[in-house]
Amino acid sequence: MKVLLFLFFLLPALTQAQTPAPETRRYAIEVAGLRVGTMTATRQLPTPANPETISTLTSDVQVDILFYHLVIYYKVTNYVRADGQLRLSTVNARTNQGNFSSRTEWKEDHYDIVADQYKHRYRATETRPIRYTVTDMFFGEPANQPRAFAEYFGDFFVVKPGKAGRYQATRAGREDEYQYKDGQLMTLIKKNPLKNFIIRVL
Repeated sequence: MKVLLFLFFLLPALTQAQTPAPETRRYAIEVAGLRVGTMTATRQLPTPANPETISTLTSDVQVDILFYHLVIYYKVTNYVRADGQLRLSTVNARTNQGNFSSRTEWKEDHYDIVADQYKHRYRATETRPIRYTVTDMFFGEPANQPRAFAEYFGDFFVVKPGKAGRYQATRAGREDEYQYKDGQLMTLIKKNPLKNFIIRVL
């Protein structure tokens, strides 16, 4: 009886120990040479209890430069099935201009896409399975990936390779530059008419 009780209490600890720690990448966000926030990307691989890969991308920014004031906190959460297809993506944003959200969900034979972000309202359906996203770009070079699904906007960036380890991602006049070393994302430059946002690995 005592042995059974011991095993009963030990079982949750053993189950927890078998769950691998999520892969985590941390970055500093800079504007005009000043650190204004952080960005963190995590990826939890499938477990017996949860067969999906769960990835998150969290950004926390506060900028006060002269008359330019910006506060943004957003979190992207992606659920990817065992076959590599995105099942669900949610984006929740809190800003000094209000709260916003985006949602992309697979419904049997298509995605329902709803994006309600600051100055960006978008509704669409997508019949092709999504297998590569902007969040995935934080975990390795986008080799042979001509586009990446932008969870925040609900549509796609066009991805083009440049110099070794560098890629340009463009969408509707917006341009981001991803710089990799040994397959790891080192720097992301989000180009802005006022000031570029520089995201550097910590």
